[in-house]
Order: sequence, then structure tokens, then C-alpha cells
Amino acid sequence: MTRWLFSAPLLLLAGCSGGSDGTDGTDNKAPAAEEQAADTPAGPSQNAPAQPAPAAGGASDADLAYVADPSVAPPKAPEAGVGIGEQAIPVAIRGRWALKAEDCGARPGTDLTALVIDAKTLRFFESAGDLARVRDRDANRIVADYKFSGEGQQWDRLMLLGLADGGKTLVRRDYGDGAAPDAMRYTRCA
Repeated sequence: MTRWLFSAPLLLLAGCSGGSDGTDGTDNKAPAAEEQAADTPAGPSQNAPAQPAPAAGGASDADLAYVADPSVAPPKAPEAGVGIGEQAIPVAIRGRWALKAEDCGARPGTDLTALVIDAKTLRFFESAGDLARVRDRDANRIVADYKFSGEGQQWDRLMLLGLADGGKTLVRRDYGDGAAPDAMRYTRCA
């Protein structure tokens, strides 16, 4: 019994030591969930209520690979003609989407994970992004710069939107400072 009482505090201390493996002087500890949440916003809104689901596997219907060029700055203002023809969000991508399929049935304004897309605007629960420049586009995919506003803030975001699973899934990947590290998968709402 005495041996167990003596061992318990040592185990607690060992579990709390937390840090380095001692081999190269670096700390290999994964950041706490609170640290990760503070560093990676859930989406374009800086205080978005829903956490995105990481993309699983590769998309079958769209080329979702894109390497952002960090030397290309976002445009100061939307370029002429955005939102029209080849400078618009593809028709196949437009519509209402949700991170959680059950949010598709929610009344507008209560659907926290909803994303509504038209020819030039992305509308989230508490923010909206207007198309500013199209970098790459085809019938099922667009890579573009957006000018966002919401919750009293304004910011720029480079974003890829592409269809997968025969058009049932929208894959969103953000680029740049403050971007979510993983792709997000949305379900098309009827």
C-alpha cells in the first residue's frame, strides 16, 4: 500500500512534465485545443460559431490542388467585370450549403454553418465575402480573392471552392494569414 501511495505522485508529475523528448532540445508537445482554436479561426468570420470538418480523402470531381503565390497581394478593390460570365462564381457551385447536413433544414438566420453562394458573393452566418479577383476557374472550381466584412471587421481572403462527390459536396480551402489549416466540406442543401 505504501508503495502505491509513493508511486502515484511520481506518475502525476511525470504526466505533467509535458515537454521535450530531450534529444534535440525542441518541444514536441502538440498545442492544447485552446491554443489551436485561438490560432485558427473556424472560417472567414473571425468568431465563427461552427468548427469545420476536415476534408476526407481526395475530391473525385474537381482538381482541388492549388499553390498560392504569397507575392500576389489581394486587390485593393474588386476588378472590373467580377461577378459576370467567366469572372463569376460557376453556376454549379452556387446555392445553399452547410457544414452540417442537419443545418440544411434550419430557418435562415438560425443556420450557423450555412454558406449561401451567388454569382459574386459568399454569405456566411455573420459575414459576407464579395468576389474581388478570379485567379483560376472552370465549371466546377474557382480560386479567387474575396473582400470580407462582418462583425465590424474587414479582411481579404484567397479561397478555393470546388465540387466533389458528383456535385453533392463543396470543398472550401482558405489561404493566407489566419486561414483555416484544413479544407472544409459542405453538403449541398436542397
